[in-house]
Amino acid sequence: MACSSRSLLSFSSVRRSQPSIPLISPLVAQKPRFCTLALRSKGVSLICSNPKKFRARTRSSMAEVTADNGKGKVKVFDSEEEVAVGLAKYTADISNKITNEKSSFTVVLSGGSLIHSLRKLVEAPYIDSIEWGKWHVFWVDERVVPKDHVDSNYKLAYDGFLSKVPIPPGQVYAINDALSAEGAADDYETCLKHLVTNGVLHVSAKTGFPKFDLMLLGMGPDGHVASLFPGHPLVKENKKWVTFIKDSPKPPPERITFTFPVINSSAYIAMVVVGAGKAPAIEATLGKSPNSEVLPVGMVSPEDEMTWFFDKQAASKI
Repeated sequence: MACSSRSLLSFSSVRRSQPSIPLISPLVAQKPRFCTLALRSKGVSLICSNPKKFRARTRSSMAEVTADNGKGKVKVFDSEEEVAVGLAKYTADISNKITNEKSSFTVVLSGGSLIHSLRKLVEAPYIDSIEWGKWHVFWVDERVVPKDHVDSNYKLAYDGFLSKVPIPPGQVYAINDALSAEGAADDYETCLKHLVTNGVLHVSAKTGFPKFDLMLLGMGPDGHVASLFPGHPLVKENKKWVTFIKDSPKPPPERITFTFPVINSSAYIAMVVVGAGKAPAIEATLGKSPNSEVLPVGMVSPEDEMTWFFDKQAASKI
């Protein structure tokens, strides 16, 4: 059975045996209204036709601006360090809310810089206040490589996050890297359906697709999310929960990925984007240009709440 725990190794048994990586379960457009944000080193300037949409908070070491526009809440911070601080509080607050309501908290991770931005979660006060035993961790996409490969999103998350928090290893769902891309995608979807049957994962009453509690996502400079790339046919996939790609524009070419119906059935999504190199894609998604291409990141729309986390470099063109 895809979700069998027989293949699990405990984190404690491998935590000191680097670089060995434990084999976790193989079940494993209308333009939005937006307000111009001008961030300066000694304060925050807000230019907005509707100032009620804003909450601004400044400190000597931090400036955060929160705007509510047609694409969700937008939080802009002075630096990536402050993005990480804000993301930790946001994640902990949602975790506490959900774990107070039910027995499982389903969290989806991406790869890339997102894992580095989660580093504050493994520090006080969050490391001791979060109910880690209720977390169930998934990946929005994964490269079809061995788990100890440098390109593995699992390895990235294990090294930077999972090895430092007490999430039960049987609640961390990596792909079966012994399978082909197509086989791994089918196996992962089977895993999700098994977890629905077991009551760990729920389905959306609106869409019938799995409804994860929280997705923590990043974005590529070209505006791709998960392994859904601009202009690729998989962007339009609307039947499968998990699919595969063998011609990824970004190496490695073979990957599995959640589809947009699954991503958009989530309750909460945090889109974390830092760095000036990603500013053009953010401008195309949240800016004022009427002819902007609809990038994959602009297609993300969860059922309950979307929150964008930017440093001021990423937000420099909006």
